[in-house]
Amino acid sequence: MNKPVQPDPQKAQRTVLKLQEVCRQFDALNFTLDELIAQIDEEIRNSPLTIYRLKKNHETQSV
Repeated sequence: MNKPVQPDPQKAQRTVLKLQEVCRQFDALNFTLDELIAQIDEEIRNSPLTIYRLKKNHETQSV
């Protein structure tokens, strides 16, 4: 039967540090994407076509 091999603690620590950095980068990317989505949502809400459609929909439901 083979004995389990113990991982090198230094290599494991380097891997953990790299994974933590990747997680920080993903967090930063997600934050940037959230900001972009909010900006796009704002542009859609302020678009003349959206405003027109909302008014038209409201008028149709009011009748």
